[in-house]
Amino acid sequence: MTPLAGLAVLDLTLNVAGPFCTQILGDLGADVIKVERPGRGDETRSWAPPTWGGESATYLALNRNKRSLALDLESAEARAILDRLVRRADVLVQSLRPGGAEALGLGPAATRAANPRLVYYSVTAFGARGPLREAPGYDPMMQAYAGLMSVTGHPGQPPVRVGTSIVDMGTGGARGVVRIGAA
Repeated sequence: MTPLAGLAVLDLTLNVAGPFCTQILGDLGADVIKVERPGRGDETRSWAPPTWGGESATYLALNRNKRSLALDLESAEARAILDRLVRRADVLVQSLRPGGAEALGLGPAATRAANPRLVYYSVTAFGARGPLREAPGYDPMMQAYAGLMSVTGHPGQPPVRVGTSIVDMGTGGARGVVRIGAA
């Protein structure tokens, strides 16, 4: 038996931080349903090479132990399906742009009204409050902003990003799983 067996997770994440968080939850036994955009899916589906069996290795690595469903969140039919998933979920993890979840009716207030026991986790670069709350945050930018790139590379040459998405993985891994486990 796995530690999170029986836990239902609704995954509305893209790129690295959110999918890494939900990947760990899936590895620990949670039933993770990832909602993707029709025709495009998660952006990591196109991050290649390398590929494995015609699929992006990055996508496969970050989305193992998940089931995937393509829904157009602006369609009434898809919204009805998503609303059922919200009511059934124990945890919702989203990494939409600031204000994006609320614009779709998927913010904390709306989803908790539909499901009061829901643990809601929002993966953001700068949090929900403060002057940078609406700023984007991709891993290389965050490495530079935090000063990590100033200690990588070679003397006399421009800074270099760390090879892996270390900020995203730290955000999605440690912070996300600890917060969900504590709820």
